[in-house]
Amino acid sequence: MKWIPSRFNAMAQTKQGELILYNSYTGAIGAVAEGEKAAVLKALKRTGIDRELSPVEQTLVECGFLVAENVDEKRRAQFLHQSLHRTDVMHLVILPTEACNFRCVYCYQEFLRGQMKREVIDGLKRFLTETIPRLTHLTVSWFGGEPLLALDVIEEISTVIIEQTKRYGVTYQADMSTNGYGLSKETMRRLLRCEVTRFMVTLDGSKDVHDVRRVLANRGPTYETILGHLRDIQTLDESFEVDIRVNFDEDNLDRIPLFLDELACYFAGDRRFQLFCRPVGRWGGANDERLPVCDHRTAEVKIWELTEYGIKKGLSMSSMVESMLMPSGAVCYAAKPHSFVIGADGQVYKCTCAFDEEYNRIGRLHADGTMDVDMDKLALWVTSGEETDEQCQACFFRPACQGNHCPLYRLRTGDRPCPHEKRKIKEVLRLIDAQSFVRDEGKGR
Repeated sequence: MKWIPSRFNAMAQTKQGELILYNSYTGAIGAVAEGEKAAVLKALKRTGIDRELSPVEQTLVECGFLVAENVDEKRRAQFLHQSLHRTDVMHLVILPTEACNFRCVYCYQEFLRGQMKREVIDGLKRFLTETIPRLTHLTVSWFGGEPLLALDVIEEISTVIIEQTKRYGVTYQADMSTNGYGLSKETMRRLLRCEVTRFMVTLDGSKDVHDVRRVLANRGPTYETILGHLRDIQTLDESFEVDIRVNFDEDNLDRIPLFLDELACYFAGDRRFQLFCRPVGRWGGANDERLPVCDHRTAEVKIWELTEYGIKKGLSMSSMVESMLMPSGAVCYAAKPHSFVIGADGQVYKCTCAFDEEYNRIGRLHADGTMDVDMDKLALWVTSGEETDEQCQACFFRPACQGNHCPLYRLRTGDRPCPHEKRKIKEVLRLIDAQSFVRDEGKGR
């Protein structure tokens, strides 16, 4: 049997010359010891290996970096894509309210609807009661508006979910995107009882920067309240993860490093608090044309420069970055057939970034627990990726994103929506290795 390098391999070298390997089909990421580097590089040459494998080469096979010459990797990728259509898993993005107490400068929402209507709450509870027994796994993402303005709705629906998933042995996980203004220590305890364990909270810089960009509806400041809450919940013993999202543009870019110094004073070494840097985009809001967004090249570079700076200061990089490299890990929820966004009025969408688009309004949840779905509109979202894009089919990152990192971008522009992680894969692999080194060094101390 002849062994050849997988078409889904990528590799990078650290500044110290260490070799890091990655395979998007298996999700394997590995650092190669100095003494094995030459043998690994030789094994991964396109000429292949047609002799008995050495122990190092056997490990490369087990991790998917080497595959048998007769393996059809394109077909394997196609099969992986088809596995997204399984019917025993579900992801619901639930909007317990579409109102918000913030008016961020780059926000794209209009807040036309308030708290989830009683008939929608009851319909959702009935839908969950009927659906959960048929599942093996359920994920719920609480979104808004600002979801913490409707904490009572979250608790009421979560009670049903927890009861039903435990009864039928269904695994369950829940996360939340919140501005953090209401994320007090007591609220955090209540959410943890609801089994919400992962949070996204945005801070766009120190107080003077953040309080210009992310303000209350009455234009009041928010930074000190949010940071105070984060420091309070840090005293809890429970396990959770908080992604501190830092949105940057030309206005605040130069001041982010000093802000990361500040964050490190509070959260360095606490892996529950993780750094997630992203560029501001023109996402459809009223201020789009006035936003000082970074050009594409600058944005791509600064994401990872800022993340590296944070890691060096002892902050943890968001685990979402590494999860993006896993098989299907970079496929947007909107591209998955089993994923639905439930609006506060019962409208069912595929995407949270295009509420006004008719093709995003794919159905409705009724008070009796039934859900109508327009299958033609659904198909528009879930079949817009690798099926017809030859460049996606040939890409080393195909198993991870399947051409569907952002189906909305493809629908609007016709272009392929490559994720940040794919475009800068070498930098990402170096950062994953750097973070592992920092953690290992910490254990040594």
